[in-house]
Amino acid sequence: MTNDIRQMTNIEALLDNIYNSFTPMPLPAGDPQYVECREVRGDVEIEQDLGKSIRRSKDLTCQLYSGYRGAGKTTELYRLQTYLEKKNCFVVYFAADQEDISVQDVQYTDILLACTRHLLAQLQQADSTPIANWLRDRYEDLKDFFLQDVKLDKLTIEAQLNQFAKLTAAIRTEPSQRQQIREKVEPHTETLLKALNQFIADATKKLPDGKTQLVIIADNLDRIVPIFRESGRSNHEEIFLDRHEQLKALACHIVYTVPISMIYSRWATDLKDNYGIPQVLPSVMVQWQDGSVYEPGITKLKETIKRRIEPHTDLDLETEIFAEPDVLVQLCRMSGGYMRDLIQLMQEATNRTDQLPISARAVQRAIAELRDVYQRAVEEDQWQILAQVYKSKEIGNDNLHRSLLFNRCLLEYRYINQQGEKHTWYDVHPIIVDVSKFKDALKQVDDANRA
Repeated sequence: MTNDIRQMTNIEALLDNIYNSFTPMPLPAGDPQYVECREVRGDVEIEQDLGKSIRRSKDLTCQLYSGYRGAGKTTELYRLQTYLEKKNCFVVYFAADQEDISVQDVQYTDILLACTRHLLAQLQQADSTPIANWLRDRYEDLKDFFLQDVKLDKLTIEAQLNQFAKLTAAIRTEPSQRQQIREKVEPHTETLLKALNQFIADATKKLPDGKTQLVIIADNLDRIVPIFRESGRSNHEEIFLDRHEQLKALACHIVYTVPISMIYSRWATDLKDNYGIPQVLPSVMVQWQDGSVYEPGITKLKETIKRRIEPHTDLDLETEIFAEPDVLVQLCRMSGGYMRDLIQLMQEATNRTDQLPISARAVQRAIAELRDVYQRAVEEDQWQILAQVYKSKEIGNDNLHRSLLFNRCLLEYRYINQQGEKHTWYDVHPIIVDVSKFKDALKQVDDANRA
């Protein structure tokens, strides 16, 4: 093998490694690739914001956690789980959308069944007789959805778990059965809660390894797609407001993720009264409100990229991985400080590279691909809204603005000023600013302001 061929093979292998190091997935707690971004996210810190409330409260807590999909919430929740486990808590964590719910169509009943399944799975040392009795009472209603070999007189905890797994699997994957199951379970949710709390009470007495508190973390409920009824109310309101008493009724500490569009709605004070102040994970701030670069934020994003690359090479990030420092800065800025976009831009730029360093052209191609995605996400009547937010750095309390938050066309930023005061502001995702339709809308806003 000649030196040229060997070098080419080595570069291809390195590019493959770089590409795969940016696979968009949560990082486990303690992962060396994790970068602490507290100071460029307005001093948010999950151990302090959620963990200490659980650890210190004499009463059971039910808290909401939100942020953009792909902003890093699951990574932070893994950190919360580890923190709580070190503080003598037993944590039942589950990602609801993976096995239990369809985010396109969710009702409260689905969430309750998911909680039941995961509590049974992770607390098998507890007496599950109350839940077995509930299943027996519901057998005639639900027998068509149960496993055919269920034995009513031998409902071990494993058998119960199998039945709830069957129900949640049908809810997630079988639209024709989903509503039927809800209609059968809905009239009996109060009795299921009662049975579940009896199970939890016994489980809490039998927690392993000196654990003293039980905590449920229900992740990925923030991905529930908003559906608006003819009355104008949304499924988000039906779940998190109309059913707040039931969501809080489990006899343990609970953390639910919640759609960010719900946090920024006219129901914000109701959520605060029902659950306490919801905690939001904002984007990493990459620029000031006047558009100038926010250097601390860019530095954190550079570090995020470096941490993922350095296990594979000791090449300098700014001059050998990228053609020049400005190319790297441009990629970071165009991500908007939104972690999922940063990760995907790096993958796309790497994919368009055959030789290091990554060129400005490769980065621009990656940016163009992402820009096309965001342009398709904006409806015609939303360009004016985006232009107005770009000018004001504020959002309105209506469904149009909430929709743009939900699909990440609008991003939230926070910073702490020298007086220690927190400032929250909003901006159009930087990737959108060069779209011609946005520029046209911005000109119309400018013309209207001058008129």
